[in-house]
Amino acid sequence: MDVTIRKIQKQEYPLLDNFLYEAIFIPEGIEPPPKTIITSPELQVYVERFGESIDDLGLVAEVDGKVVGAVWVRIMNDYGHIDDETPSLAISLYKEYRGFGIGTAMMKKILTLLKSHRYSRVSLSVQKANYAAKMYLKIGFEIVRENEEEYIMVYHL
Repeated sequence: MDVTIRKIQKQEYPLLDNFLYEAIFIPEGIEPPPKTIITSPELQVYVERFGESIDDLGLVAEVDGKVVGAVWVRIMNDYGHIDDETPSLAISLYKEYRGFGIGTAMMKKILTLLKSHRYSRVSLSVQKANYAAKMYLKIGFEIVRENEEEYIMVYHL
């Protein structure tokens, strides 16, 4: 599979709505929520007016000319919020492209990009049951807080 990871282009920002929905972890046997869930204020914080802030950075993964994944960061008061200097990360891939190392490659590229922008760390929130939690730990994220359902993780750049 030939994968290209590149900066997201302005005309692709609307795709972040699709990837936001894909990023919602749905445990086995649970009915997926309706797509309209992404219009809720606690999820809109991830995508609303993306690209208008200097802290909005994003990459996409492309296979055969099709965007199949995205990783993006912004400083926002989301589930993984640490402080107002630390961007929060969101990542997602269409299901049929998971398990090929694309997510890991996107993570490594966004971490390099954040470091080049002189950020000292990045945070994220992940549900404990989500298989991606293991990938984040393997890459070097550390659990800094947790509750019953999720971990708040930080990667020091």
